[in-house]
Amino acid sequence: MKKGIIIKKGLALGLSAVFVFSMAGCGSSGENSGNGGSGGGDTIRVGIWDNNQLAGLQEIADEWGEENGYNVEFEVLDWSTYWTMLEAGVQGGEMPDVFWMHSDNATKYMGAGVLLDLNDYIENDDAMDLSNYYEGITELYNMDGAQYAIPKDHDTIAVIYNKAIFDKYGVEYPSDDWTWEDYADAAQEISEKGKADGVYGTYCNVANDQDTWYNIVYSYGGEIINDDRTASGLDEQATIDAMKFVADEIVPACPPQDTMASTGGDTMFLSGLIGMECQGSWAVGTFADADNASDYGWALLPYADVNGNGQCEPGERCSIYNGLGWAAYANTKNPDAAYSLISFFCSEEGQNKQSELGVTMSGYIGCSEPFAKAFGDMDISPFVDIEEKGTLVFRPYSKDTSLWMDDNSEILVDAWTNPDNMEADLKQAADNMNQILADE
Repeated sequence: MKKGIIIKKGLALGLSAVFVFSMAGCGSSGENSGNGGSGGGDTIRVGIWDNNQLAGLQEIADEWGEENGYNVEFEVLDWSTYWTMLEAGVQGGEMPDVFWMHSDNATKYMGAGVLLDLNDYIENDDAMDLSNYYEGITELYNMDGAQYAIPKDHDTIAVIYNKAIFDKYGVEYPSDDWTWEDYADAAQEISEKGKADGVYGTYCNVANDQDTWYNIVYSYGGEIINDDRTASGLDEQATIDAMKFVADEIVPACPPQDTMASTGGDTMFLSGLIGMECQGSWAVGTFADADNASDYGWALLPYADVNGNGQCEPGERCSIYNGLGWAAYANTKNPDAAYSLISFFCSEEGQNKQSELGVTMSGYIGCSEPFAKAFGDMDISPFVDIEEKGTLVFRPYSKDTSLWMDDNSEILVDAWTNPDNMEADLKQAADNMNQILADE
């Protein structure tokens, strides 16, 4: 059995200047702009970091706004600036009324007085039943019995491959029967045959944790952190074995480390320089909008044939899943409206519409099926099928996830580059991680 939370189914000053405003569908002429978190009024400001989701979320928000007499303005920030904004919020800086939470930082902000306690609202909302949402995500945004965010979505991982590259080099397309060894063999074959063309079989950087190597670790029976998030699993034998497989079989079919450090996998894939990669459901739109999208196919994540019987046993095909949460600013001037918007986003109706519009998969269980049909001829059913044909493992996290992730990145690069150092490197990484966990 796999470890972790699993679901088995067969500068506050001037900060607002960096906001990128989208008024589409809001009917805003500017007189209400900025009147949300800090100034009240009939505008609700919403902070997000993914412009790909903006259009769909704006459509859903506008429906709520028309019914409730509010304009909804979205502020799209890049990832790092987004968290700088929240840091400013700790100091009483400018804040949107409603915004996203993420597993890397949720515990930190839940304990910092930045987020509105939603308990009373949930209790008085007949339409809100937290049992309808993925348990790991709901639990993530709860601290000491207080719910600080409601699940917005969940994501799973699949393999995207370029059929033109596979055809050119005579390699069979990925199938549901593929093991991780099959994946590695195909990647190595593409790299060998594509060497003269500068084409590599796959892509796996240290930063590709949720979308790539975490899945391999858990498929092989390892873990990144224990169930109660008090100890690292990086030095467990199953984890070491899985990481040796990554170093010995996957990394050699990838671009050089310095290339991956400077160029993302999606960029290389879209440029026709890698044959396949593992990617999350949050990124489908990027590939669906490509000029040569018809060349792309999606497949289930491979499994680890740990039992050696050629059959995919429970727990041998793992997808790491995560989920954002909709949260509200503790000092918003419109707490009732902020919660009402969150409730609408997270309602069964809102979640179904989110899937239908191709925004992302839902945090509400059973509402993700429309997502598989949201991108026309591009078949993305593997993202939904994994929930029946694999094991979902919630993305490893703790109070200071980003600290131990960043702290160990150079160590993991060395481990992959010098596999003979794997056991010692992972022991050091585990020791570093355990120290951080002890101080949380």
